[in-house]
Amino acid sequence: MKKVTLITVLMFCTGIVFTEENAGALISLEDVRSLALTNSRSLAKYTMAVKSAGLDEKLQGYTNLPSLSLGLSAGTTVWGQEGFTAQGLQDNLSAGASFSLSQRIWDGGKGAVLKVINAISTHMARLDALKDYFSVINAADTAYYGVLEAAAAMESAGKSLETNVLSLSIAEMRYENGILNIGDYLQAQAKKEEAETARNQARRNLLVNRSKLAALIGMDVKDLPGLVPADFSGYAELLQRLAALDDSRIEALGSGLWKTASAQNPDYVKAGLTSRRADESVRLSKKDYMPSLSASLSSGLNYSIAGGLEPSSGRLSLSGSIPLDFWVTAANVEKKRLAKDQAALDYHEAELNLAIELQTILLDLSAGAGSVLSSQRACQYAEKHLEYVMELYRLSQNSLSELSDAETLVSSNRRQFIQNQYAFLLNLSKLRSLLAIESEDEFIGLLS
Repeated sequence: MKKVTLITVLMFCTGIVFTEENAGALISLEDVRSLALTNSRSLAKYTMAVKSAGLDEKLQGYTNLPSLSLGLSAGTTVWGQEGFTAQGLQDNLSAGASFSLSQRIWDGGKGAVLKVINAISTHMARLDALKDYFSVINAADTAYYGVLEAAAAMESAGKSLETNVLSLSIAEMRYENGILNIGDYLQAQAKKEEAETARNQARRNLLVNRSKLAALIGMDVKDLPGLVPADFSGYAELLQRLAALDDSRIEALGSGLWKTASAQNPDYVKAGLTSRRADESVRLSKKDYMPSLSASLSSGLNYSIAGGLEPSSGRLSLSGSIPLDFWVTAANVEKKRLAKDQAALDYHEAELNLAIELQTILLDLSAGAGSVLSSQRACQYAEKHLEYVMELYRLSQNSLSELSDAETLVSSNRRQFIQNQYAFLLNLSKLRSLLAIESEDEFIGLLS
């Protein structure tokens, strides 16, 4: 967490700023993550909570130190003096100073248990901050890939529009030459308008996603630069490996990742700490059966006009208390035990949820990798088929309906391929956040 906090502070101090001078530059995924972390108000709140928990831990430690106090007093007699003169006030002036020291000798062992509880609470606050850290990272990835996917969808819609414009131009020539009937010509016009509507909708989606990304990183959308495209070639080997996994190998991979997930997942680790803190609370409540003992030492100086400066006698006192309302303590202990049992159930449930979520993401990744590869091949075949049908259409050897079907097939497969690509990347981001791994290389290495 010190590393996370330091990174956040450094980004705040040296923040990435895009001005008119570098407006043409592209922004990378790492830049977006850094800016999202810097702009996250929730992460700043959790960081403050960590500091507050650390101060609580310090304050608990200070209760074991001696308590010191210094007292000062001064006075004079006002009523009953003859004439209420300045001399009379001075003659009756007196002053004093006192010093006291007190130390708790034995508190029944409560201090040691409270120290453990406060340390656990501080650790839990750090886990909350860590969870929000990866939540912001995941939100940044989602927004970034959302813009890239919308841009790819708009490009695909633009290609479909180009195909339909070309198809319409050929249909117009044939219609003018009396080769094409009015029905097919109107169909070509309708397909072109439909493709233009789809392109406009894709453009709208791109603008919406850019606005979401700009808001996430604290930037005006008009100042948002272009994004570095996703390098899918770098995932080629991983796609092949994940797509080839069968159920037994997915289960084996999940078992290997469980060690990392159970040790680092913030929700699961926090559930374990909550259970441990509940156990310590039971121990603390039992300490109410124990007696307590404290000691105090006091001394001082007194000054008066008549007697001058005189030290007061030192006084040492011991005090102890033995609780007798055992029924109250017994009820409190039982209440803490019930809370402990509830925390144990929550911990078990967190374990089951983490295992299911991990297995689900791995299944999604394996199926998603296969979908990326198959949809890529389908897209390639559909594009070759469209080229073939378009050439026949130019030569008047097939109908407009056949060309329209071929273009629709390409558009559908291209759209599916784009969706599968970015769904795979988002699942990788979700798994990385689930494992709470910051290093990209370390994360990919675990999937190898």
